[in-house]
Amino acid sequence: MRLNLRPRAQVEVNLTSLIDVVLLLLIFFMVSTSFVKQSQITISLPEAESTAPVPETPEQIDIMISATGLFLVNGRELINSRPETIRNALQKVSNGDSSLPLTISADANARHQDVVTAMDVAGRLGFTQISIATVNEPDGEQPGLD
Repeated sequence: MRLNLRPRAQVEVNLTSLIDVVLLLLIFFMVSTSFVKQSQITISLPEAESTAPVPETPEQIDIMISATGLFLVNGRELINSRPETIRNALQKVSNGDSSLPLTISADANARHQDVVTAMDVAGRLGFTQISIATVNEPDGEQPGLD
């Protein structure tokens, strides 16, 4: 008995569709990824007419408020602008020492309410040395005086 053996068909894996799917996934992840730029926030300080320099103390607390309402305490961004969050951050940074000087640096376009909230929270914690940072106009260029 003689059997006719058929030649076996070569098994071939088509990689074209696999490559297409991988490239589509790559493009999807590239487009949907958010790139976070880690940098300092830019603050435009309000202007003051007096030029009396304030002596710097080595240990102080800085609260920065951006134009968008973002709060930073000693350079660390807060998760929100609720008074409880600001109070917890100030207590953590000061270790309960309310005699430390506190400086509020608010953007010129920041909401007045954000500055008042920061001052209110600091006052309720017992901080008495609260100052607000400003910038001076160059000599001879005073706004509103022509």
